[in-house]
Amino acid sequence: MSEREQEHDQHAALRVLREEVAHLVKTVPGPVAAVSLRLGDCALEVTWASAASAAQVVAAPAVPAQAPVAAEEAAEDPALTAVTAPLVGTFYHAPEPGAAPYVRVGDRVRAGQTVGVVEAMKLMNQVVAEQEGEVVEVVAGNAEPVEYGQALVRIRVGSV
Repeated sequence: MSEREQEHDQHAALRVLREEVAHLVKTVPGPVAAVSLRLGDCALEVTWASAASAAQVVAAPAVPAQAPVAAEEAAEDPALTAVTAPLVGTFYHAPEPGAAPYVRVGDRVRAGQTVGVVEAMKLMNQVVAEQEGEVVEVVAGNAEPVEYGQALVRIRVGSV
């Protein structure tokens, strides 16, 4: 292949990559903070303003149902907060099939700790607790479709 043909192929690949990224940014809810592309070995990194970041996850195992927190209790207890989906996608409890879930009811979490991932358009986005506390409910089921802003995990703040 001539140098000119290689250059043409690279430009075509870059054009397709740009179109895909533009489509991704337009269709995924939430403000995008940064997009980083690399053509050699094709890389793409998208950072959402909500601090979600890409993670390498394939799927996750089923997790036993957790004891739900009554809606009335959540409304009455100001210490309860929800960790919500940063985008539309599929929620997973664990980093890979057969692995332990990121969190279970009764676990104590720190601010910034991963509590699950949401897969969207083949990108895995970590979902992190914004505050420290105790997990009182895992609301979303494993491999369940979720909407932007949907409660995934409830935490009783300050229980750590």
